[in-house]
Amino acid sequence: MATVEEIDILDSGMGSSDIRSPEVKSILPGDEEDEEDESLVERLIGLTEMFPEEVRNFGYNVGTGVKTCVKGLYGLSCSATWIFFSSSAILFAPVIFEVERAQMEEAQRSQQKQVLLGPNTAISNMGNLGMPMAPPV
Repeated sequence: MATVEEIDILDSGMGSSDIRSPEVKSILPGDEEDEEDESLVERLIGLTEMFPEEVRNFGYNVGTGVKTCVKGLYGLSCSATWIFFSSSAILFAPVIFEVERAQMEEAQRSQQKQVLLGPNTAISNMGNLGMPMAPPV
């Protein structure tokens, strides 16, 4: 960091070498005594004053309209998702239960055949469950 004396030596004489001068003060960070920091909201409010009243009203109406549309679409998508998944559960659950029940009954029949006729009979009949035996030639 350069001291005040080094700044005086390096100065070419084109400007003031005083560290408290306005030119140097604007360059150095953290030495702002007179200016108050504005918040983002204050800056935005200040920017709105440069537009006419009609433009500000139009921007406000567009913003509120977009907000209302987004909220409506979100509500609609939530409702549609709930209706879709609850309806599919109600429609497809009985089909799934019936398929499982049919598979369980088939497994029980196969187990009964295995117990009554022996393990080789149950395995040999698994390949042709739905087909009748061919007549002898």
